[in-house]
Amino acid sequence: MSSVIRLLSPRLANQIAAGEVVERPASVVKELLENSIDAGATRLDVEVEEGGVKLMRVRDNGVGLSKDDLPLALSRHATSKIYELDDLEAVGTLGFRGEALASISSVSRLLITGNQSDNPTEGWSARSEGRDMATELMPAPHPRGATVEVRDLFFNTPARRKFLRTEKTEFSRLEEVVKRLALAHFDIAFSLSHNGRAIHQWRACNSRIEQERRLGQICGNAFLENSLYVEVERAGLKLWGWVALPAFSRSQADLQHFYVNGRAIRDKLVTHAVRQAYQDVLFHGRHPAYVLYLELDPATVDVNVHPTKHEVRFRDSRLVHDFLFRTLHHALADVRPQDQMQPQEASPAPKVAGASSGVFGPQSALGLATPGQATPQVLDSQPASHWQNARPAPQALQQQMQSYGALHPSPAPAQPLPDTPEDMPPLGFAIAQLKGVYILAENAQGLVVVDAHAAHERITYERMKAAFDAEGLRAQPLLVPESIPVSEKEADLAEEHAQIFNNLGFGIERAGPETLLIRQIPVILGQARVEQLVRDVLSDLSEHGSSERIRHHINEILATMACHGSVRANRKLTIPEMNALLRDMEATERSGQCNHGRPTWFLQSMDALDKLFLRGQ
Repeated sequence: MSSVIRLLSPRLANQIAAGEVVERPASVVKELLENSIDAGATRLDVEVEEGGVKLMRVRDNGVGLSKDDLPLALSRHATSKIYELDDLEAVGTLGFRGEALASISSVSRLLITGNQSDNPTEGWSARSEGRDMATELMPAPHPRGATVEVRDLFFNTPARRKFLRTEKTEFSRLEEVVKRLALAHFDIAFSLSHNGRAIHQWRACNSRIEQERRLGQICGNAFLENSLYVEVERAGLKLWGWVALPAFSRSQADLQHFYVNGRAIRDKLVTHAVRQAYQDVLFHGRHPAYVLYLELDPATVDVNVHPTKHEVRFRDSRLVHDFLFRTLHHALADVRPQDQMQPQEASPAPKVAGASSGVFGPQSALGLATPGQATPQVLDSQPASHWQNARPAPQALQQQMQSYGALHPSPAPAQPLPDTPEDMPPLGFAIAQLKGVYILAENAQGLVVVDAHAAHERITYERMKAAFDAEGLRAQPLLVPESIPVSEKEADLAEEHAQIFNNLGFGIERAGPETLLIRQIPVILGQARVEQLVRDVLSDLSEHGSSERIRHHINEILATMACHGSVRANRKLTIPEMNALLRDMEATERSGQCNHGRPTWFLQSMDALDKLFLRGQ
């Protein structure tokens, strides 16, 4: 290896830059579309052949390019997005590095055509085939806007071409890029074709209804039907978009779209904040789904921290984290059963606390026979008491838990069903109890099945949290202060965020450069591993600028207490007691899920039941 320092040739420098920007056809299309969006385009057409390896053509109707601009557009570090340092500190465009076209042209055969006038005959084009600069400049008819053709990607770097996947895989990744940008810019029309076949066609959206139509086309109607729309603006931050109900969770984090000022990002701080918002309602191992947009002053976010611009850095990360967490936490908490009911004439798909039937399986979730199976017994002639489990609860359970009515007195006797659907409560009125586990109720839509233990667990948990917050944290001093060896950075964090610990009942002081003393702890955490908890909080503060870990640990203890203090299986409830539970569910936050994220109720509409039994066919 030579020790002589030499200046890289422009061609080699471009190809090295291409290694950072151009990974595959999808990354090329991303850069081209972002340039078109920055150019003010209102329509974008993408044509692809052989997954993008043979051809990628992006056509827009933006401001276009003049004859003099074309050679510069293919030069390194040439851009119309920024001109001085102040522009870089408040980037408001998607592209700004001035490397994309130069990098792409160094590993492909590129043709760019543009026109800035309304006269189509005044268009010009420039061609580059892996060379240092565009050498061919020629007239080319073209309407206002620009078209970029990229052919034979990596034709001059065969080693990199070997790393590409199959045509189907490469097109799938390219399609995902187009979808992400279509979600980010509802005001732009998009089209995508592959090997001459139209794949997607999305019109520009001028209303929220049109936005949701595009959202359903890209993310699926199931996501749209089972999501909440949020829009909150505070302290210079605005968050809007759609978050899925907890029951519509995913096995993979494959339906998570987050945009900052129109730029799609993947950020650990954002993921942590969203995950925290779902922590009380998400089943373990599942992932939330969302399409969210954060708008803030461009000067308060640095988008120049990664070559692909997928990551950002917020100036006040703690403010952003807390804003995201609290906004989504309150949005999910405010969901009530009445918000999750579909009109009776709507789709007959079963609904589990707002989820589509696909999440929990088809209609067999109720244990009902499907056509072709044995005919179920007719129960209409049986009295309601026959539906209740006659077996007595085990003695231990009877001693541990009294009936729901003993804890929460219920109005009695039960009221008859109202004559009009408008007078019917969202979860309806109880008609029976099944096997001492499920409450069967009738509402305006049809049959509601409620897991009594799961529902009561959530109600008890929310009441315990409210009582705990109202009474405040009771702290107990330690007879012998506990010493914790920490790093100097962690000790500094503990000093800087001492108020956070104080608010949560901890008395922590610094006893040396790398030593902390715990002098008091919350009473409820008397049996917890306090040292490990403090270390985890310091880790959160270092990573995210805030921590909900102590509060989460307290909530876990309250959740355990609520679980042990809730109605158990095989507890025989009276009709008034069951109705009292239903009314409490309708008034309780997060009542669609228990403390462990399991659904608490299930709706089977009359239309679905009619289809199940082939009525009217």
